[in-house]
Amino acid sequence: MLIREDGLQSLGVAALLGVHLAHMNDNSPAESVHALDLEALRRPEITFWTAWDRDDLLGCGALMELDAAHGEIKSMHTVEAHRGKGIAGHILRYMIDVARQRAYHRLSLETGSSGAFAAAQALYAGHGFLPCAPFAAYVADPHSMFMTLDLAES
Repeated sequence: MLIREDGLQSLGVAALLGVHLAHMNDNSPAESVHALDLEALRRPEITFWTAWDRDDLLGCGALMELDAAHGEIKSMHTVEAHRGKGIAGHILRYMIDVARQRAYHRLSLETGSSGAFAAAQALYAGHGFLPCAPFAAYVADPHSMFMTLDLAES
């Protein structure tokens, strides 16, 4: 598997993000969907990566810098045909390593709170993320689960 920084130019990546956004919108009320669209992912404070097996797109993830010491995981998604193969874990570990290289002290995320997000919740918990209060501009929301990883302790 090759994980590479992606300029969000390919139709395959755009289609994957479309599936990601549809999943978010199908499983959360509109006001509780915090997934970013293609244009928002191009902001300079966001780095977006895709995972590949030769020419086969496997998944994606993004890291947004909230400040010099705090990053946020965004847009984690694995192509349905490749779920259960550990791809999301590889992408997440890659982004955790990048966060450490950037000297972030903390890495946080928001995911859904319903059963549709159980696999994501388990993935993050399995990598040391713990539930936390809303961070950055987020507010408490029964449809959201907030998690954080203290990079100094992990």
